Amino acid sequence: MKHRLPPLAALRAFEAAARLGRMTAAAEELSVSPGAISRQVRQLEYHLGLALFDGTKARPTLTAAARTLQPVLTHAFQQIEDTVRALGDAHHGPLDVACFSTFTVKWLIPRLFDFHAQHPGIEVRLRTTDTGTDAAREGCDLLITAEDAGTPRDGATTLPLFAERMGPVLAPALAARTGMPRTPADLDGQPLLHTRSRRNAWAMWAASAGTALPAAATAQGPVYEHYYFTLEAAVRGLGIAVAPWHLVMDDVQAGRLVAPLGFAASGYDYLALRRTGAAHPRLDVFCAWLVAQARAMAPPLTMQA
Repeated sequence: MKHRLPPLAALRAFEAAARLGRMTAAAEELSVSPGAISRQVRQLEYHLGLALFDGTKARPTLTAAARTLQPVLTHAFQQIEDTVRALGDAHHGPLDVACFSTFTVKWLIPRLFDFHAQHPGIEVRLRTTDTGTDAAREGCDLLITAEDAGTPRDGATTLPLFAERMGPVLAPALAARTGMPRTPADLDGQPLLHTRSRRNAWAMWAASAGTALPAAATAQGPVYEHYYFTLEAAVRGLGIAVAPWHLVMDDVQAGRLVAPLGFAASGYDYLALRRTGAAHPRLDVFCAWLVAQARAMAPPLTMQA
């Protein structure tokens, strides 16, 4: 047997009044008169056979029944709103994409003109995240992040892009002044640059390349807050940075940086984590474009013997 629910308008009016604490505030939110809110609340009380508000009109308080009902209704209305928005956004509105700040600046934005040229009707809104691992929790349609290559993944919502490879890079002018490093041992005594958010990058590279660096070499040198600052310092000849290929490939190909020791796998994979939910044709288009861009990346220089 189906239960006869109260009128939706009455439930909506009560939820707003109970959440906001005043009939007038609920009336403003729902664009109706305070009298209309009062009538809808009385109708709901009549339907339930329960009082929902105590106190005076100036200072109404919630009854025990109201305190039980209000959070349930608030959650239900929020779910309805989110679902309706998701269905609408599948065909209209911008795509919200979150990713690491340096990834955004050094890899995604330089390529985004190609997507806009191919799909001028799809707007992409970018924002940065440095800790996100869940697209739904981040409140975005797509989250581009990096995870350990061995992390279990949901194939339905996870789109592999490329494996990260790291290597030392420096400006040609610095190499001319201090000498081009030809082996990892040549890095000893050189100005090495570090990034606070990835302080172990040099040690990670040495381990993945099967080499060893002096402890002093990995512990000393300027430390920058973000990878973007570190890479800019390297381009300006302030030292040698160890960086992922996808963040420096444009600079290497343009001659702003050189990578004499090549690149080695870091053990991280770059992934696009899609928000679960309704079908999203425009998101599928953007994901397909991302995969094509990842495949078109020039292969990194290999580790030299």
